[in-house]
Amino acid sequence: HVQLVESGGGSVQAGGSLRLSCAARGYTYDTYCMGWFRRPPGKEREGIAVIDSDGDTAYAESLKDRFTISVDNAKNTLYLQINSLKPEDSATYYCASAPGYALDPLGPREYKFWGQGTQVTVS
Repeated sequence: HVQLVESGGGSVQAGGSLRLSCAARGYTYDTYCMGWFRRPPGKEREGIAVIDSDGDTAYAESLKDRFTISVDNAKNTLYLQINSLKPEDSATYYCASAPGYALDPLGPREYKFWGQGTQVTVS
């Protein structure tokens, strides 16, 4: 049973930084994609960044300068570093995972397992 648990969200001032974490439990796939998504209030869920089991990454073009995805395989933990936060970054942030490689890595429909989300509010 795969479980993803996000943490690290909170309320921050514009210009600040946050690091979100996603602890993965029960994950036994040799190949996978893991990603970060967010849902701003009243908007659709959007892909931010993904990383696969080869260490290859992909980012949403408009976010790649401020967001960095990484993974610590020893800790089974996925991270998202967010710098220079803006009010429009306010959203619920989710991590997600999928066995194998995704054809559309930033597309939410590719992902089978989701965390419960962590709220980020930027003022």
